[in-house]
Amino acid sequence: MIWGVRAVTTGASGAWLEERRLSLQAALDSAKERGERNRLGQFATPRGLAVDMLRYARARLAGQAGDGKLCFLDPALGTGAFYSALIEVFPENCLGTAEGYEIDPHYSGPARALWQASGLRVHMEDFTRARAPVKTDRFNLLICNPPYVRHHHLAPVEKQRLKLGARRSCGVDFSGLSGLYCYFLGLGHQWLADGGLAGWLVPSEFMDVNYGASVKRYLLDRVTLLHIHRFEPEDVQFNDALVSSAVVWFRKAPPPPGHRVRFSQGGALERPRLEGLLPAEVLRRTPKWTRYPMQATREDGAGPVLSDFFQIKRGLVTGGNGFFILSQEEIAKRQLPMAMFKPILPSPRYLPGNEIRADDSGVPRLRRPLFLLDCRLDEGTVRDRFPLLWSYLQEGVSQGVAGRYLCRRRTPWYAQERRPPAPFLCNYMGRGRKGGGNPFRFILNHSHATAANVYLMLYPLASWRGALLARPTLARRVWQTMADITPRDLLAHGRVYGGGLHKLEPKELGDVPAGALAKLLRTAPPPAPRQGCLLE
Repeated sequence: MIWGVRAVTTGASGAWLEERRLSLQAALDSAKERGERNRLGQFATPRGLAVDMLRYARARLAGQAGDGKLCFLDPALGTGAFYSALIEVFPENCLGTAEGYEIDPHYSGPARALWQASGLRVHMEDFTRARAPVKTDRFNLLICNPPYVRHHHLAPVEKQRLKLGARRSCGVDFSGLSGLYCYFLGLGHQWLADGGLAGWLVPSEFMDVNYGASVKRYLLDRVTLLHIHRFEPEDVQFNDALVSSAVVWFRKAPPPPGHRVRFSQGGALERPRLEGLLPAEVLRRTPKWTRYPMQATREDGAGPVLSDFFQIKRGLVTGGNGFFILSQEEIAKRQLPMAMFKPILPSPRYLPGNEIRADDSGVPRLRRPLFLLDCRLDEGTVRDRFPLLWSYLQEGVSQGVAGRYLCRRRTPWYAQERRPPAPFLCNYMGRGRKGGGNPFRFILNHSHATAANVYLMLYPLASWRGALLARPTLARRVWQTMADITPRDLLAHGRVYGGGLHKLEPKELGDVPAGALAKLLRTAPPPAPRQGCLLE
């Protein structure tokens, strides 16, 4: 297709239809409970984003040879945001067929009535059950904002049907943990003409999570992945969902040798804040794609990382913080034996700073220190020796704490995981700020307090643990060196959710480059012989 003329709109009638569509969308959304729309994954595409995507599509198709008509498909139509943008952006004389599928009659009926005279054919049915067209009737432009329904909202029989259908369509076996949008992606393959262009507005989480491996395999092996644009995590595209979004563009064609993929982030599709080209072969070896384009490609083994110096573990999961974690005042009021409790850090947001000092007994110097019930005595011994503690445990039984999944798998049910105090910690989740603030904090812990699973606990490996024992001042230098790790390096290895919520799993934190730390420990003098273990 070669379109040398400028795009024209449909004039007053097009603008009037779009005004009606926006009014209709607002009315239909307000008539449906927000919880139901979230469960069904119904998040309306913002008008500006729809227009940007169709302008981008027009630019990609403008240089394509041939004079055929545009055949447009939207497998999750809603009220027709993408079709409305299509008739605004593309010249009228290049438009051929246009079809859309919408399963929910709450939206499909009004959408059909709105667009009935415009040339859009609205199918009031489930796209995942529709019969794919024969090869000659396929579409050369597919634009879609598929429903974001998590896997646990899909019945097992539905998952099996979707998995089988996607495998038949595109040859990829999607993970059972995949959301509905992944199956839309796979099923859409059979509807797209050879050489056709597809643009999918999807959650960016597929770039990092385990189930996303099958999606990435499809994008790298079955089509030519052109461009992934990720919106800023703080810039949630949908007002009623904390979903970090990405637009994925590809052509239905085998990837050429040496192919490179454009990655961009922030700003608009054609005017991103950051962008770069990544070889497809690098992407095959990279489990997490959200590090691009923020981080340059880094070959495996190129330098030291944090896991070379630490064993990193999530903090413990109590099974019921409200029952197991008490203040000193609450323990005294109930006359519970203090010997059955150990100090535990509060949530990172309650820490006044990034250094935790302690009193002579190892309790953190905080305004309201907290303590974790961790008793390993059997129930008979507790009943005989500590009757008040026994009574408190019976409250846990009556309140259902003892029957919770985690507790009922422990012996006894009130014994906690073994997580000794760690000299260094990092918060597990943090919210970023516009302007580049670091959502993660490295914390120096002088206390004997353990930590819950809102923290990552960094235990020094034996190779340099002795140096810390012999020279306590080294801990501060290590902490300061880790605090200097750039937000860019940390964010590139974690995962991100809508609203700027970032998360680091232990392995992800372990993959963060640590060249400065390696240099520090190489120059540190060898420790004097000494007994002891920092983890005891």
